[in-house]
Order: sequence, then C-alpha cells, then structure tokens
Amino acid sequence: MTGEEFKRGVIQPVQCYKEAWEMIKGQYWMVFATVLVGILVGSIIPFLIIGPMICGIYLCLFDAYEGKPVDLGKLFKGFDYFLSSLLVTLIIVVPVIFMMVLLYIPMLMIMFTGGRIADEEMLLYIGGMLFVEFIFIIAMVCLHTLVIFSYQLLVDRKTSAWRSITLSARAVWANLGGIAGLMGVGMIVVFLGYLALCIGIYLAIPLIFAANLVAYRKVFPALPGAGFHAPPPPNVYQGFQG
Repeated sequence: MTGEEFKRGVIQPVQCYKEAWEMIKGQYWMVFATVLVGILVGSIIPFLIIGPMICGIYLCLFDAYEGKPVDLGKLFKGFDYFLSSLLVTLIIVVPVIFMMVLLYIPMLMIMFTGGRIADEEMLLYIGGMLFVEFIFIIAMVCLHTLVIFSYQLLVDRKTSAWRSITLSARAVWANLGGIAGLMGVGMIVVFLGYLALCIGIYLAIPLIFAANLVAYRKVFPALPGAGFHAPPPPNVYQGFQG
C-alpha cells in the first residue's frame, strides 16, 4: 500500500457482520469446524500453540473472504508463524498472569503459613482485590482491543510480532469508534448465543472471527499485486473511504 499504512474511519460494525455472514454462509459448517478445531488444538498447550492456531484460522478465513473453499488442512499452516504468533500471545497473556500472581500471593501466604486475619481485614483485602481486578479487567480489554489485528497482520503482511502489535494499536486508535461498535455488536451476538441455551455462542464464534477479518480488510486493504490475496468482491468495500 502506498501512502498511509491503513485506512481511517472505514469500519461500519453492522455492515461488517452482514458482510461476514455473506462471506461464510455458503460454507458455514466448514468454517465452524475450522474455528472449533483451531480453538481445541490451541487449548491443548495453553499459550504455546494458540497463536499458530489463530493464525491458521485467519489463513482459512482469508480464503473464504476471497470466495475460495475453506480447507481445514490449511489451519495447520499457522505453524509457519509459530515464533511470531507465540511472541504476540505472550505479550498479551503475560500481564494477565503477572497480575493474577500479585493478587493472590498474599492470600496463599496466609493459607500456607497458617496465619490468622481478622474478619474486617479480610473484607478489606477482598474489597481491595475486587477493585484492583476490575481496573485490571478494563486495562486488559483495552489492550486486547488494541491488538485485535495483530494475528491478521502476521499472516497477511508478514510483519514481526512487535510490528504487528504496534501497527494494530495505531490502526485501532485511528478507527476507535468503529472498533468499539464492532465489539458492541459482538457482545450482542454473544448474548443472543447465550439465550439460545448457551449452545448458540459456539455457533456465533465463527461469525465473530469473520467479522473481525472483514473489519481488518477494510482497514488494511490487500496490497497491490499480492499473490496471497485476490481482489475481493466489489460489495466488500461498501462504505469505503479513501
């Protein structure tokens, strides 16, 4: 791409979900199987292989975006990005682990040393812990929002781990309203999934992944002459601003 590295003000949340559904509905069950297998395999060794699996999911979704058949075998090509995706994952999860350790070390020390603590002090400790957890959750939501395009950048632009994170953060900040709306629509989709006896949430996950990819492609259009991605259908760029 010449000029700016990404587009600004191009995310229309509801439109992203509409385009995502049009993108996957013809082969929904294959997309569902791809996302499900990717998440299940990625959870076998937490933090270590979830990154490659997410990259593999997006590799398959890029094919769906271009109107190509989704190939479950391509999911495992995410391991081509093993190191970079692992670094991205660690940057995301290490702060979570660190904060959890800090929060619960005092309680564990009291439990294992047999120390006693007054009820008032315990209530104060629990209240403080809940407050810190609330603040930390907000911080983590902000962090995860800023890196929402990181894995897509790894497979689409072949960026380094750090470059994908910083470029994603800049692009999200430049499209903050659209990203916030996208997450809001995603929460509604999740809520509706829970209403469907909680089973619907699993059926909605592929749509959420697909909508994130549609939003990504609006912000980061395919590079001219890139062999990896053919030009998408014209309706994909409805509402596109130069």
